[in-house]
Amino acid sequence: MESALDAEKEMVIAEVRRFVAREVLPVVHELEAHDTYPLELIEKLKTLGVFSATIPEAYGGLGFDFQTYVQIVEELARGWMSLSGIVNTHVLVAHMIATYGTEAQKQYFLPRMAQGEQRGGLCLSEANAGSDVQAIAMVATRTGDDYLLNGAKLWVTNGVNASIFAVLARTDLQVQPPYRGMSIFLVEKGTPGLSVGRTFEKLGYKGVDTAELIFNEVRVSATHLLGGHEGDGFKQAMGGLEVGRINVAARAVGLAQAAFNDAIKYAQQRETFGKPIAQHQAIQLKLADMATKIEAARLLLQKAAAKKDRGERCDLEAGMAKLFASEMCQEVTLEAMRIFGGFGYTKEFNVERYYRDAPFMLVGEGTSEIQRLIIARHLLQQHSI
Repeated sequence: MESALDAEKEMVIAEVRRFVAREVLPVVHELEAHDTYPLELIEKLKTLGVFSATIPEAYGGLGFDFQTYVQIVEELARGWMSLSGIVNTHVLVAHMIATYGTEAQKQYFLPRMAQGEQRGGLCLSEANAGSDVQAIAMVATRTGDDYLLNGAKLWVTNGVNASIFAVLARTDLQVQPPYRGMSIFLVEKGTPGLSVGRTFEKLGYKGVDTAELIFNEVRVSATHLLGGHEGDGFKQAMGGLEVGRINVAARAVGLAQAAFNDAIKYAQQRETFGKPIAQHQAIQLKLADMATKIEAARLLLQKAAAKKDRGERCDLEAGMAKLFASEMCQEVTLEAMRIFGGFGYTKEFNVERYYRDAPFMLVGEGTSEIQRLIIARHLLQQHSI
């Protein structure tokens, strides 16, 4: 059985790789240039089962582990990082429902999410609450069998095109510390009072909508309080962000691998002083460092994913993977641009896109500075005297 499952996983990863080569690479330049939401590619991703990758089989998903999922994400990011972002938020919300949801919530949401017809979006950040999640101001007030949500959320990936939003709100304004009074609600698109305030034009990460969502007296049934109990929202959000950070690390590895692949190919074609630039020691040193750092990031990523698969908290490992991989990606994409020289600064090659996409990984799902604080806190706990 295990061998058959492994073969199925490898087949899906290989099919995603072929999909990227056959369907994504020929159209990515035009889609990215026009900041176009890739509806046709998403339809094909649904057919491949990518949106159901980690959803349990009991609810219509493939039930893959996160070690397999990060390989799928890496393949997508090699083709176009934005595609892996559309998938990430969906998988993150599905994981939160599968892990913390009531049985009724799992039965109601997960089969539709597994089909990819309804995709997830995560609503955490606000104008004055980004890394400081406890500073959120959105309030959910109980009224009979419902809650009324009021406030606004920023930086919502899939904010326009998602169908199911996991929304963090305060249900108890008196309790201290504030995180103990937070809860997550599952809000469906089309609920009266929910609207898109604006979308953001970004340096990179094109083709995926990043929006502000406004909640004005949004009425949500108490049956859509994730897990059925108030006060668990912060813990649920942090568990979801572990998945998000693992995903961002996988995106960074995939993007850096794409930059390296292009750079080493170009270095063997471009000639200066009578020989390919790959034969110059200065270029060889760059290529060696790039490949070594990519592989190191990939190993950190797999370690974090393996711990998540064991059902353990992996704040430390996910933080290390996300920190190292995102910083590595920024460095590798810049080195790739340098290898291309002046051509790397033009839109004639993909390197300039890689370089614009890389900074997202430095801030997405928590900045590098926040990752360092998380890592240090866990290290001090482990080595307390």
